[in-house]
Amino acid sequence: MKPSAPADAISPLRQDIRLLGRTLGEVIRECEGRAVFDVIEKLRRAAVKFRREGLASDGRTLEQQIRHLADGEANSVVRAFSYFLHLSNIAEDRDQTRRQRLQWQTEGTATPGSLRHTVEQLTADGLSGKQIRQHLTQACIVPVLTAHPTEVQRKSTLDLHQAIAQHLRLLDGLQSPQETAHTHERLTGLIAALWQTRMLRQTKLTVLDEIDNALTYYTSTFFSTLPQLHLDMNALLRKPAKSVFDVDNTPLPPFVHMGSWIGGDRDGNPNVNADTLEQALLRQCAHVLRYYLTEVHELGVELSVSQSLTQVTPALAKLAAASQDPSSHRQDEPYRRACIHIYARLAASAVALTGRRLARRNSYDAPVYASAAELAADLRTVCESLDGHHGALVARLRLAHLCQAVEIFGFHLATVDLRQTSDVHERVLDELMRHAGVTLDGQPVRYARLSEDERIRVLRQELGEPRPLVSPWVEYSAETSKELAILRMAADCRRRFGAAALRQYIISHTETLSDLLEVLVLQQETGLLAPTIAHATAQEGLMVVPLFETIPDLERGPEIMDAWLSLPEVGGRVREAQHGIQEVMLGYSDSNKDGGYLTSNWSLYQTERRLVEVFKKHHTRLRLFHGRGGSVGRGGGPSYNSILSQPPGTVNNQIRLTEQGEIIQSRYKDAEVGRSHLELFVAATLEASLAGTPTTQHEDQHAAQYGEAMAWMSDIARQAYRDLVYGTEGFTDYFFASTPIREIAGLNIGSRPSSRKAMQRIEDLRAIPWSFSWAQCRLPLPGWYGMGTALARYLDEGGPDQALSRAQRAQRLQSMAHDWPFFRTLLSNMEQVLAKTDLIIGKAYAELVPDAAVREAIFPRIEAEYHRTRQAFETITGHELLAHDEPLRAALAERFAYIDPLNHLQVELLRRMRSGTASAHRANEQESRDQRAIHMTINGIAAGLRNSG
Repeated sequence: MKPSAPADAISPLRQDIRLLGRTLGEVIRECEGRAVFDVIEKLRRAAVKFRREGLASDGRTLEQQIRHLADGEANSVVRAFSYFLHLSNIAEDRDQTRRQRLQWQTEGTATPGSLRHTVEQLTADGLSGKQIRQHLTQACIVPVLTAHPTEVQRKSTLDLHQAIAQHLRLLDGLQSPQETAHTHERLTGLIAALWQTRMLRQTKLTVLDEIDNALTYYTSTFFSTLPQLHLDMNALLRKPAKSVFDVDNTPLPPFVHMGSWIGGDRDGNPNVNADTLEQALLRQCAHVLRYYLTEVHELGVELSVSQSLTQVTPALAKLAAASQDPSSHRQDEPYRRACIHIYARLAASAVALTGRRLARRNSYDAPVYASAAELAADLRTVCESLDGHHGALVARLRLAHLCQAVEIFGFHLATVDLRQTSDVHERVLDELMRHAGVTLDGQPVRYARLSEDERIRVLRQELGEPRPLVSPWVEYSAETSKELAILRMAADCRRRFGAAALRQYIISHTETLSDLLEVLVLQQETGLLAPTIAHATAQEGLMVVPLFETIPDLERGPEIMDAWLSLPEVGGRVREAQHGIQEVMLGYSDSNKDGGYLTSNWSLYQTERRLVEVFKKHHTRLRLFHGRGGSVGRGGGPSYNSILSQPPGTVNNQIRLTEQGEIIQSRYKDAEVGRSHLELFVAATLEASLAGTPTTQHEDQHAAQYGEAMAWMSDIARQAYRDLVYGTEGFTDYFFASTPIREIAGLNIGSRPSSRKAMQRIEDLRAIPWSFSWAQCRLPLPGWYGMGTALARYLDEGGPDQALSRAQRAQRLQSMAHDWPFFRTLLSNMEQVLAKTDLIIGKAYAELVPDAAVREAIFPRIEAEYHRTRQAFETITGHELLAHDEPLRAALAERFAYIDPLNHLQVELLRRMRSGTASAHRANEQESRDQRAIHMTINGIAAGLRNSG
């Protein structure tokens, strides 16, 4: 399969794509035969010609070729185009890293977003290394891995992707023809293995599968990159070294930690329970202990230093003396003996914590480490002895990295969040209070029927009540029993794995103050907090974190937090147990699904600004947790720009960010790519946090200057969006008929159901399949619908700026795009979505709607809004889509020639399947040939678009 290429000089990226495409073609010809290869090649050429020339006749030719494909041919075509897009992704990721490296080598300058560039910029702004270090000691930067189902590729496929990427990198450094030929041979073998690997999962993922899949990213990326990132930052912040031996191996206090929702997020996922929570932490603990055991063993091999040639500290001598190593060959090798003793203690700790023997080598019985801090202390003893006796560079070989890793990962690896929806808490407490005979003002309480003020009173009453609500003699409902069990398990896991293992409890659909108080009461009833909150210690309990999701919830959020922090029992807990920090989570997906792209972003921005004022009033530090997805409609887009465009005071060295689905694979599939993204995350957080940086110092002025116009446009955009989605008769039918939503729900890509309720209503549909479905049919309206109407009406009518002429209003929007990071990022993210929109393909999907009246009432509105949005964008920016991002523009142009046939084939397969009557041999639709082929087209289109979920 050969990708197209112009006749000009071939770039390294195009060379890689040509190599991979040519190799894939050779594999297809060998495995499937010449006839199948010719069919695929003919279709590819027609698609490329149509993309280049755009002639309607070429488009009809492409569609006719697809319609005449036999079933077996359709399957091969889907796989061929999909796998080419997979390989293109590998080549593009490699090219990005290559360009960053080349810039450093040729220009001697660090790329924006790198640690070096950020430190240089902050130093130029007048901050010393000591001041930056002080900021880092207070920082909490956390990527949180979630199991939200947007990753359509199997782990087997992803593993092969990594191996192919590694062999591509090998080609850069090869010298001899034999080495080059051998690597090409292995590359061909890997692509052949990819071709012969089943693309789809045959069974649904379980929560345990999701836990194990997430752990692989620690092995491939986080274990190597996070400690090294800290070590590199430490080196950048030091004074210039006097010599190569002037090395500081003191670990930095961790400023980047890892978080996870997998195993603890039960919002809408009935498969998450107390057992999955325990398994998540057991498997995380086992994973990190295996890593430590391997590293300590290798450290013992590495530290062959003899005491006859150097000295050691008394502390190291004592640690070595504790070893029961019987070998006479190591009597004068104190570092090795110390490592043997550390290994023995780790082996014993693994058995104690996981109940399993994880050590691969025999060891003697040794005392268990009571905490990761004790392991860190032993490693520091080894490091300090080396540092004090001309061995600082020896420690840099492996030991310094391991010391930093223990500081970051502890024995828990990642903090697991609990999450549940507020409705469940309400039902649980209603049942508990009813059985316990709770009264308010002398009257029996039916909690579900109380007013908000009454709920607050009775909940605060229970927080001061030592009498338990839960009785061992009452048989509760399955839901209540399950909720109590998972909270009891959380308390047990904190005792076993440490307080860092579980820190946050997130409440979905937070709408009132009582939603927060409910979780405090439930913690008190399950051993997470003392019987009365007044007696809780600083180490007890999980931080209660509200999640504001819909537009109304976001608008109420600051008021709720003001009331929350005003409660004396809460204020004291925040100051003492939470070190003066309160976290608030903001939902990007549901706010977009509720109010559209512009209104969602503006509401989030306004809520953040108001939260800053509330938290200042209460002398409390705000930590925002951004619940972002992969697609722009779910808060996606470049993290660096998104963080820099946050309102002043909202980052403040405290930020958590969800990483979901295909975004995890895209960013963290290997150490090199992962390091780049982690640097961007840290760099943006530092730049957005430190006063005086150009990105933040004028933000308040811009918000005041442009805020009224933005609010007016937000109202217009929201009305336009909701009129279409929730106010148009037949829109639900249009959506379910014109998109592969039902087929997406049938994909085995996660343990979580696609809807919260078993009914066909957009309100009940999760935001992920909502966005995913629109992306598949190339009408990603969650990323732009309503924006065009708002901008066009502002230009035509002016709203609060009606006194200005149209030309002046256009100039005002241009100034907003140039001066205001928030608006600039809004347009930039929208630009990428508009560039991936294709009305011709979207119309083909619309033809799947059986009701012509519904189809003709809806698709033209979507089409008109796209044109309005694109025209307004070009008016504001003065350029066409992606005119200032030629690499992305070229990459998308290349990709579309391979995505288009998948879209047309998906439409044809959907038409065939939906028009036919199910026969007996196709009773199980999921196992039918057409169903599998549709699922494969979903896989390929998602791979081509990359951030569709």
